[in-house]
Amino acid sequence: MGFMAMLPLVLHWFFIEWYSGKKSSSALLQHATAMLECSVSAVVTLLLTEPVGKLSIRSCRVQMLSDWYTMLYNPSPDYVNTLHCTQEAVYPLYTIVLIYYAFCLVMMMMLRPLLVKKIACGLGKTDRFRSIYAALYFFPIVTVLQAVGGGLLYYAFPYIILVLSLVTLAVYMSASEIQSFQSLISKKKRLVVLFSHWLLHGYGIISICLLDKLELSLPLLALVPGPTLFYIATAKFTEPSRILSEGSSRH
Repeated sequence: MGFMAMLPLVLHWFFIEWYSGKKSSSALLQHATAMLECSVSAVVTLLLTEPVGKLSIRSCRVQMLSDWYTMLYNPSPDYVNTLHCTQEAVYPLYTIVLIYYAFCLVMMMMLRPLLVKKIACGLGKTDRFRSIYAALYFFPIVTVLQAVGGGLLYYAFPYIILVLSLVTLAVYMSASEIQSFQSLISKKKRLVVLFSHWLLHGYGIISICLLDKLELSLPLLALVPGPTLFYIATAKFTEPSRILSEGSSRH
């Protein structure tokens, strides 16, 4: 549930960062607005789910992968002409995500256009709303992803988080030309992005570990800054210009 709730927020942040531009000062405020939209949507979704009015859910226990795909259950040979079972065996873990995405989309359409129109003055008229247009594309995609692969994501999401956090962190640091601690802490925006990646990485580690033995898993959180430290320590040895210059000198 946490992974599917964070997925729209991470995508919002990615496209805001992608389209905001280096000279725009509105990116951080848009990031905060996206977090507000997702947070309000999550609270409203929880309040409308059984038990109504409480920030908790009453769900069925997931026993196996097939619980997510009850429509694929084969009927008994004696009842070949009967319909397949289409009840939600994992209620409400399947439908609550779809409801949450609907609220996220409504909240975004209510808040973001007004905000972007006022604060994104450093961007062109067409560039201001590109992050919103991107959301109109990725929301149907994540909805289909939940509808088709909800059961697979239920078991695989911790490993997906770890891989994506590592890949996106490496891409961001290389694109931002971060090769030292001084360049890393020179801008608050970079620190916000870095801490966001660390939170995702730590969430993935905790998700893999057993919650009933959390005290044994907490020391593993010390590994969260590891990829960043490794990248900074080895960036000077893997700089493309240096590799090309050394290769040309050898020839």
